[in-house]
Amino acid sequence: MGAVTATSQELEPAPVSLADRAYAAIQDLLIMLIPPMAPIDDGALSESLGIGRTPVREALKRLQAERLVVSYPRRGTFATGVDITDLAYISEIRVQLEPLAARRAAQTADRGIRGKLAELADEIEALDVTAIDRTDLMRWDLRVHRGIYRAAGNPHLEDTLIRYNNLATRIFCLFLDRMTHFDQHVGEHVALLRGIADGDVAKVGKLAREHVLGFEKAIRSAT
Repeated sequence: MGAVTATSQELEPAPVSLADRAYAAIQDLLIMLIPPMAPIDDGALSESLGIGRTPVREALKRLQAERLVVSYPRRGTFATGVDITDLAYISEIRVQLEPLAARRAAQTADRGIRGKLAELADEIEALDVTAIDRTDLMRWDLRVHRGIYRAAGNPHLEDTLIRYNNLATRIFCLFLDRMTHFDQHVGEHVALLRGIADGDVAKVGKLAREHVLGFEKAIRSAT
């Protein structure tokens, strides 16, 4: 069940340039697989991704602006550290913007997009959370959020939310093994996706807010 599905792919924009491809791939590596403060070797990334060094370096510059990598003169480029104190700042932003994206998606998404979100809800509900490894769990989590941001139809809102959800997901990855009741977190995704598919604007705004607050509470209880 961990493989990318046609539904989830259609809900996300396809990278068009080599730099975009490098950016998307390195972004997800930084979120889920590259540890905080690990050195970033652009040559090794170029080779592993099958993309030239120039697009990789362009991607790293973009990711530095998004606080996922940091460069030091004469030392090199590193994945940024994760500071749990940032969680409050990130949640302060997400608790305002996640409900906005959910409400916009419920109000403005066309029938085709709503149908894809309903299909994604069915796929998520069918997952056996206990049988999926942590990386696949995080991929499903990212697909849900990015799908909702895309469905909201506001590219500026989408870009902002992707940035802050990426930072929240890095924290999530560090504490995932200590968290309990992950099935509840997944269930919240299902309800949110179906609410958007049904066009229930008030309901999804409330669910999205509760989801962000519940996420922060779960992380703090695991620290």
